[in-house]
Amino acid sequence: MNRLANSTSPYLLQHANNPVNWYPWGKEALDKAKAENKLILVSIGYSACHWCHVMEHESFEDEAVATVMNEYFVCIKVDREERPDVDHIYMSAVQLMSGRGGWPLNCICLPDQRPIYGGTYFRKNDWTSLLFNLADFYKQKPEEAEEYAVRLTEGIQKYESVEFIHEQPEYTRADLQLITDNWKRYFDKQEGGTGNAPKFPQPNNWQLLMRYAHLMKDDEVGAQVKLTLHKMAFGGIYDHIGGGFARYSVDGRWHVPHFEKMLYDNAQLISLYAEAFTWQPDALYEQTVDDIIKFSTRELASPELGFYSALDADSEGVEGKFYIFTKTEIETILGEDAADLFCIYYHITADGNWEEEHSNVLFRRETDEQLAEKLGLGIDDLLTQIKASRKKVFEARRHRIRPGLDNKILASWNGLMLKGLCDAYRAFNNPAYLELALKNAGFILGNLLGQNGRLSRVYNSNTADAETQVAFLDDYANIIDALIALYEVTFDEQWLQQAQKLTDTAIAHYYDETKGIFFYTADDDEQLIARKSEIMDGVTPASNSAMARNLKKLGLLFDNENYAAVSAQLLRNIMPQLAKYGTAYSNWTMLLLEEVFGTYEIAITGNDAETVRREIENNYIPNKIILGGKKGSLPLLQDKFGKSTQIFVCKDRTCGLPANNTAEALKQVAEA
Repeated sequence: MNRLANSTSPYLLQHANNPVNWYPWGKEALDKAKAENKLILVSIGYSACHWCHVMEHESFEDEAVATVMNEYFVCIKVDREERPDVDHIYMSAVQLMSGRGGWPLNCICLPDQRPIYGGTYFRKNDWTSLLFNLADFYKQKPEEAEEYAVRLTEGIQKYESVEFIHEQPEYTRADLQLITDNWKRYFDKQEGGTGNAPKFPQPNNWQLLMRYAHLMKDDEVGAQVKLTLHKMAFGGIYDHIGGGFARYSVDGRWHVPHFEKMLYDNAQLISLYAEAFTWQPDALYEQTVDDIIKFSTRELASPELGFYSALDADSEGVEGKFYIFTKTEIETILGEDAADLFCIYYHITADGNWEEEHSNVLFRRETDEQLAEKLGLGIDDLLTQIKASRKKVFEARRHRIRPGLDNKILASWNGLMLKGLCDAYRAFNNPAYLELALKNAGFILGNLLGQNGRLSRVYNSNTADAETQVAFLDDYANIIDALIALYEVTFDEQWLQQAQKLTDTAIAHYYDETKGIFFYTADDDEQLIARKSEIMDGVTPASNSAMARNLKKLGLLFDNENYAAVSAQLLRNIMPQLAKYGTAYSNWTMLLLEEVFGTYEIAITGNDAETVRREIENNYIPNKIILGGKKGSLPLLQDKFGKSTQIFVCKDRTCGLPANNTAEALKQVAEA
């Protein structure tokens, strides 16, 4: 056992028995490198990463390779989900060197942590050769290594940095159109999504485009959103037996997934499909949301309703083994007659539909209506048979050896899940979703928030008190966003007050007024070789874009000019980037959309406020905040409580006359 044996991270524990003398990131390893003048080898991954497992098996479990690593390097293993601050730095380095990144991420650094070389996955022979060459290079040419480290570190410090923009531009629809016109060129109009293989769900991209299609009345974009949502839900990237989405598909048809299931993807996809249902109601969207929530609570929820991070792609050392079926297996489970229909429905064949011989990844092509007509069945009969067969296959699959579970509970990703549950309740008015949301919120605030008002990124039963833990900007941003959403579906101001406290903490410890941007790390965190800002939206929204949108909402809810000013400054700084690469700035463009079209503040007061809230939510108004209740202390609610239930529609600091019913209020929204 090496020094990872005492870790709580499932990823680090996976490497605890390697012959490599791994250290966790920390003072002991960093001091050793300086004292012995040894290069540092930083290897970064996460527990559900397939190629991380491959490189471990090929190289890190090999005695000969480990001997080389131990002889010439101080070897540090990093769980990117626990230490994204470290990952950001070395990912920036690898992207600057190679133009691409990914995991496993391997960086060779000078004893003071500055990188000189890096890459992702290496085959064993290439890896060993590289290590010998780098060790010799540092011994023979230390001055050259120093020069390269200086240049690369300067690049890291400038990477994802922006200029402070003083003048406020006028935002227009033309700005939005330029962004999306560039984006449209990459639409895959056959299979949905953008580009070719691989394909990632990118929920924030499609949420933006859905809102854009609605507000800009762009039917082409709307059709692409609808196509993408259907193709993803029909594809093999979606688990048709147990619910939930895999991280991405390796092909361009959403067919063959990279089988790991991540909490952050599924949380955001709940929000996406829930919002899509309000936009254009479709039973597929409702079923998809319900299946994801059932999967998440069944397989990713702790007993206290904190949500775990991920399920591995592999089981029994084989990628996807838990999820795939041969036709013979299906026939054994269902019997021949039921199996015939099931195999037609999910495209299961005797030869198999992917690279594993005779094995099938389940996927759909036809709608239920199309298939029922094609087979001469009634739609209800078809659905009844498929539902019964799915249940039997699910029960049979339960007896298989399960993929590994990463049982880290992360603040940031739980924030995304809490928001997803609120969005699902908003769309479907299912009390079970709200109950889950309230329990998850209680877990977050009870276990991830210290008495000092600071968040802890990671929870599990073995960690120290939350006061001693570190959190990053995305932890604050995503939990604040979720608490605002929880207020909007409950009108309970405790959630909004907590969101405001966390916002003030984030501004105090992460915001740089001179640059008009938030740092990813706090001012009292460990000082690394660069203090980075997360600006580009990726598989999750960037922490800066999430904070900018939070501050916009809270500025309106609390009538707080400082919040509004910080949000406006953030958007001004990023605005010049938006049209260049729309997919990397989707959450920023969502904020721009709200600036161009304005934000409706809909205040509902009186005894029937909850009933009216539900009626309002049945209508798609993406650029709104909603507030009210039977009582409330928010500025916009002052003097608005009377004997009867009233609805106030406000925009640009102007409120219309109180409406007495939902229809009147919606008319004001349409005319505002």
